[in-house]
Amino acid sequence: MVEVKGVHYAVGRREIFAGLDVVARRGRITAIMGPSGTGKTTLLRLITGQTAPTSGEARVWGERVSSLTQRDLYALRRRMGMLFQNGALLTDLDVFENVAFPVREHTNLSEPLIRELVLTKLHAVGLRGAARLMPAELSGGMARRVALARAVVMDPELLIYDEPFVGLDPISMGVIVRLIRQMNRVLGITSIVVSHDVHELAAIADESYLLSQGRCVASGSPEELHRSESEVVRQFLDGVADGPVPFHYPAPDYRDQLLGVGRRAQGGRAQ
Repeated sequence: MVEVKGVHYAVGRREIFAGLDVVARRGRITAIMGPSGTGKTTLLRLITGQTAPTSGEARVWGERVSSLTQRDLYALRRRMGMLFQNGALLTDLDVFENVAFPVREHTNLSEPLIRELVLTKLHAVGLRGAARLMPAELSGGMARRVALARAVVMDPELLIYDEPFVGLDPISMGVIVRLIRQMNRVLGITSIVVSHDVHELAAIADESYLLSQGRCVASGSPEELHRSESEVVRQFLDGVADGPVPFHYPAPDYRDQLLGVGRRAQGGRAQ
């Protein structure tokens, strides 16, 4: 359903992707993992047409996303659901209207049908009783579940989750993990889950990709990745501080920078 092939992408002089290949198959849950700063959210922006690769291509349902007209891109996005990293609820609308928003925007359904549809989705995430609460009255886990109800209210074929487990307590996290798994199975949708939470992804993913230094360095089922002897894979899965993936962003020599050696060599004045 989704194919990212040979993608190169850079922001200024910083290279984000250097020949990235990722595939999300129909009806499966595909996990995208990697340390912070490896471009996981950028990959979602490429898939949804918010940005275009420098070279290579991202295809969804066979359509090259970067070459679509605005009308065709909007039509493509209507077949997708998106759970944003921070929930992105509209703060001036209550829970019911947040979930109803995509339906009102993209359909001409009657109010009774909208009410039935919204309450059905809220019931699925356990929040039918919170329909008239405002976002400020919700806990973090509740807000994430409302955002999930909104993401599925249009019955998307492709559902994208950007860091769905961030900031959740263990109970809320367990609920979200169960909902992702159940909705994928019951609704027959295709899911892409971007996260660095190894244990949660292992419980739900059919296939996993590990991104590092602009490429996919490992892929396969969670069991296959856990059996991998790759140093990059072991460092990430085991949470090891020292390894091939550096903690520090590339920088000049620490001592020289503190002493202003580079500035003096260029005629500058050390501070």
